[in-house]
Amino acid sequence: MKGLVVAIDGPAGAGKSTIAKKAAKRLGYAYIDTGAMYRAVTLAFLQSGRKFDESYITGLAETADISFRPEDGKNRVYLNGLEVTEAIRSREVTAAVSAVAAIAKVREALVDQQRKLLGQGSVIMDGRDIGTVVYPQAQVKIFLTAGVEERARRRYLERQAKGEKADFEQLKQEIAQRDEADATRAVGPLKQAPDAVYLDTTHMDIEEVTACITGLVRSAEKEANR
Repeated sequence: MKGLVVAIDGPAGAGKSTIAKKAAKRLGYAYIDTGAMYRAVTLAFLQSGRKFDESYITGLAETADISFRPEDGKNRVYLNGLEVTEAIRSREVTAAVSAVAAIAKVREALVDQQRKLLGQGSVIMDGRDIGTVVYPQAQVKIFLTAGVEERARRRYLERQAKGEKADFEQLKQEIAQRDEADATRAVGPLKQAPDAVYLDTTHMDIEEVTACITGLVRSAEKEANR
């Protein structure tokens, strides 16, 4: 049986990537991290050393060769043949990615790539506008979120675990600012699709959220094959 397309949208720090990867592995689905695609283009721009230029950044998005490879239990990201899995998670990239993602032609270029990947089915894709813009025909749509305080706490613990310095209050401010930028941008703003399942994970652990999502997908699979 060909599987479904699962769209998981939600704000920064909600745990979309972590949950999507776990659910994909459990379901036997492919996982595509759209946020990583925008981060890869942002990294390419920052490495160029150039001033912010929409035309130049659009050119990077249109020509970038971005791929995902599962290796050693991790979804590794490659940009033009080079692995950038860790590099795209730097604070510099995080600070600049919203501005890059807000460029209409950058979104057009990457959305086109994403739609081609989704057309095969048996895919979980997470981002900000998967169920609303990229692939509204997805059979399963989930809006995954959590309170700002909880999302900042998760980021804080994540950075501590990596041995990085982190300021909890600053993280809260950064997340709130990212929410505002994502929700108010002109192209592909963050919002819940009308037919998406709203899932607040503030008081849920990773296993509970993964089990909930895999349950929703299995139910949808059964319904699709009746």
